[in-house]
Amino acid sequence: MQVKQIFVNGGRLKDTIEAFAGFGRTENNGVTRLSLSEQDVKVRNYFAACCEELGMSVKVDDMGTMYATLEGTEAGPPVVIGSHLDTVRKGGRFDGVLGVIAGLEVVRTLVDYGIKPRLPVTVMNFTNEEGARFEPSMMASGVLSGKFDRAEMLKKKDPEGTTFAEALEASGYAGDAANRIKEATAYLELHIEQGPVLEKENLSIGLVDCVVGMACYELEVTGESDHAGTTPMDMRKDALFAATELIAELRSKLGVLDSELVFTMGRMNVLPNIHTVIPNKVIFTVEARHKDMDIVRTVEEIINGLPEEMLGCTVAKTRLWGRDTVWFDPAICALVEQAVSALGYSSKKMASGAGHDAQFVAGFLPSAMIFVPSANGKSHCEEELTSDEECEQGVNVVLETVLSILAKQYKS
Repeated sequence: MQVKQIFVNGGRLKDTIEAFAGFGRTENNGVTRLSLSEQDVKVRNYFAACCEELGMSVKVDDMGTMYATLEGTEAGPPVVIGSHLDTVRKGGRFDGVLGVIAGLEVVRTLVDYGIKPRLPVTVMNFTNEEGARFEPSMMASGVLSGKFDRAEMLKKKDPEGTTFAEALEASGYAGDAANRIKEATAYLELHIEQGPVLEKENLSIGLVDCVVGMACYELEVTGESDHAGTTPMDMRKDALFAATELIAELRSKLGVLDSELVFTMGRMNVLPNIHTVIPNKVIFTVEARHKDMDIVRTVEEIINGLPEEMLGCTVAKTRLWGRDTVWFDPAICALVEQAVSALGYSSKKMASGAGHDAQFVAGFLPSAMIFVPSANGKSHCEEELTSDEECEQGVNVVLETVLSILAKQYKS
C-alpha cells in the first residue's frame, strides 16, 4: 500500500480538543473529569458517538477500557493508538485526552482520504489512568498487563466510600473480559511532555525511548520532645535538626551522581508539630528517578548507607516501592523517528519521568510514545497549555507513523 504524505485537519483537531474540554470544564478553563464520574461518562459517550459516526465498532472490557476499531482489509493485529480521558481535579485540557483525540483524528483523516487500512486501527481509552478518584494510577492498564489484581482493584474506594466496582457498574461501562486487547502490531501514545525541556530547547517533538526507573524510600527520624525554651541546645535530641542534616547529606551525594538524575523529598511530617516543643519524630520521603537502573541502585545504596543515628536520634529507612525502567520497542521508535524526519519537525530523544499507560502496555505490546511541548512545563493544573500548532504536529507524527506501519507491512 503506497500512500502520499497527508496531514490531519488542524481546524477540526482544534475544535475537537475544545469539544472534549467541555466535559468537566472548570472556571479557569481547566478540566475536572474524575474516572467514572458523571462527566467521564458523558465524555465517553461523546467519544463513542464520534467513533461510530466513522463506522468504527466500539467495545468495552471488564475494567471499562474502551476499544474503537476501524476494520482493515485484512484480519490481523491492529495498530493501536491510545491514552485516557480522565483527569486529576482541576487538571488540564491536554493530559491524556490528546492521545485519544489523536487516534480519533487519525481515523478521521483515513476516512477523509478514502484510505482503507490494511490492518485494523483501534483507538483506546484506558480507565482511571490518573488514579485521582481511585488509587492506584494506571489501574486499567495495570490489570490488562497483569501488574495489578483485578479483584483487588474492584475493591478500591474513592474518598466518598464508593468502590471502583460500584462506580464501574453505575457508569454503564462494565464490559466483558473477552474484549481485552491481547495482541497488536503497534501501540502508539501521544502525550504532552508535562515538563519544560522541549519548550526550553525550542523543539517540536519528543521521541520517548523509555519511562524511567525509580525508587521511593521513607525515612523515620526519632528523637525526644522537650520544652523549646528550657532545654539547652547541647542536650537536645531534635528530630527535625537530624532530618535536615540527612537531607543535606542526600542532596550533596545524589547531586553529583548524574545530571539526568532527579530526586525529591516530597512529603514530611513533623511531630508533635507544636512551636514550643522540640520535634520528637520526623518522617520524610526520598524519591529518585533515572533511566539507568545502575544509578537508581546507587541511589538506594546511598540511602541505605545513611547513619542509623544522627544528633542523638535514631534513623530508620523503609523502601516504599520502586520500578525498573521500561524501554519502548526499538523498531516502533525508529518508525516514529522516521515519521518526524519525513515531516521535517525538530526533535530529540528523551525519557519520560512520569508514568503512563504505555509503560504497562509495553510489557505485552510493541509500544512507543511521542511528546509535544508543555508551556512552562505546566501539567496537572488548569494552566496546562500546548499550542494548536504543537498538537497538530504531534498528531501528524502519529498519522505518519501509522501510515508507515501499514505501507511497509511492518511486523514486530
